[in-house]
Amino acid sequence: MNIHEYQAKAVLKQFGVPVSKGVVAFTPEEARKAAEELGGPLWVVKSQIHAGGRGKGKFKELPEDAAGGVRLARSIDEVEANAKDMLGNVLVTHQTGPEGKQVNRLYIEDGTDIADELYLSILVDRETSQVAFVASTEGGMDIEAVAEETPEKIITFSVDPAIGFMPLHGRKLAKALKLEGDLAKQVAKVGAALYKAFTEKDMALLEINPLVVTSDKQIRCLDAKVGFDSNALYRHPDIMELRDLDEEDPAEVEASKYDLSYVKLDGSIGCMVNGAGLAMATMDIIKLYGEEPANFLDVGGGATKEKVTEAFKIILSDPSVQGILVNIFGGIMRCDVIADGVIAAAREMDIKVPLVVRLEGTNVEKGKELLSQSGLAIIPADNLADAAEKIVAAVKEAA
Repeated sequence: MNIHEYQAKAVLKQFGVPVSKGVVAFTPEEARKAAEELGGPLWVVKSQIHAGGRGKGKFKELPEDAAGGVRLARSIDEVEANAKDMLGNVLVTHQTGPEGKQVNRLYIEDGTDIADELYLSILVDRETSQVAFVASTEGGMDIEAVAEETPEKIITFSVDPAIGFMPLHGRKLAKALKLEGDLAKQVAKVGAALYKAFTEKDMALLEINPLVVTSDKQIRCLDAKVGFDSNALYRHPDIMELRDLDEEDPAEVEASKYDLSYVKLDGSIGCMVNGAGLAMATMDIIKLYGEEPANFLDVGGGATKEKVTEAFKIILSDPSVQGILVNIFGGIMRCDVIADGVIAAAREMDIKVPLVVRLEGTNVEKGKELLSQSGLAIIPADNLADAAEKIVAAVKEAA
């Protein structure tokens, strides 16, 4: 789960991380009031969407040469004018895709006199089962270009969670960012606070870009991008309250209501599978046979008839779906229950696209019998390769 920048900064501030003062605004009037409260003389008006590259982004309904989603303002009137430009408009960045995201809230922040821009992020290194710090002296909007063109300028080191963030890690961080003296002490303290926030709040990603040195030699987190491990959110009701459903795919939100793992993709064949590994294999074999999966959808090991019906509804809510492949291995789950769900969904929704079903495992013969006696145009498959070949052929024939 991701949260907005202003929310991330509020969380980090609880751990003693230095951030600029700011106020969230949902209307131009609130933006003006926020600017008056902050006092100026320089403000930053920041679009709040779950995507990076806001500063270089472009608004769909503004001229091509208009400023992006992060703007400096030198008067209260300018803050309000920028808010009128940005709120309700669609911002397109390199992370949103061409469809962009609508800006529904802004963060009005005190301007900062920047002497240097650095980069710092923390994430889980799954290879080492440790927490990885990624640091660079080349902070700012072009960190992706730095990674591609001069990767030697990006330094990585790990912290063993059994030990935690120690003084030696603070020294490593200061060395990676080429900071000395008091600035080295400050960044070590910031690193320790960020590590504490990362681990205690079960974050999956914490990115500060830029981490700045101000003109008066202070370290400050000027931006914050935070994502949380969804599997750990039950431990953090305070974080769950920060969820912004408007920033998430509606189908994915609907799937979460029924405990379905769903991710929309760009292909034409909808997939309904039980088990993440089997789902990945199903998507791979669809590609092998010449088509692209339209989604990842794992119904889990204990799917009910109702759950299967909802899964079909979610798959068919995607207009790009031209065929559906159901691939179920019944261990805990019974194939006859899945067959009942498939039949119920097909009848209720009057499915018009080709539907291929491959069942294997517990009560498989009963499941196949139910499908064959349903009177519906369901294409049976004997194995995964057979299923993929049949759904690809059916989609191409229908086209």
